[in-house]
Amino acid sequence: MSDAMDVTVAVFDEMDIAQIRIAARDMANQLGFSSAKAYRVATAVSELANNLHGHALPGGTIRVTRVNRADQIGIEVVSQDSGPGIPDIALAMRDGYSTNRGLGGGLPGTRRLMDDFSIESQAGVGTRIVARIWRP
Repeated sequence: MSDAMDVTVAVFDEMDIAQIRIAARDMANQLGFSSAKAYRVATAVSELANNLHGHALPGGTIRVTRVNRADQIGIEVVSQDSGPGIPDIALAMRDGYSTNRGLGGGLPGTRRLMDDFSIESQAGVGTRIVARIWRP
């Protein structure tokens, strides 16, 4: 981890998931996000970290950073791994689809929680997800 506005955690277990979730929530609070938006950030980060822990063995990293756009302050979340990749992104983004006995709500839920969302994945290379949320 570095300073409070740029935090990176390697996600290998539940403690790492909790650490990055708390850091994301704290950053949102420090930047003046509403309680509801801080909760959205923490939930999205938790979902992405859980995906790293459950699908991208041996794990990956989550980076949470303050970003600026024109006159807005935001938070950018980058999830990166070198796991097996996602063979069908469109299918993975459908509610209820899971390859790991989950509920299949993590990626589509994260997309709904955040203002901006993009995903790139290549089989055998890994996955990179970038999500942003903006303070009004």
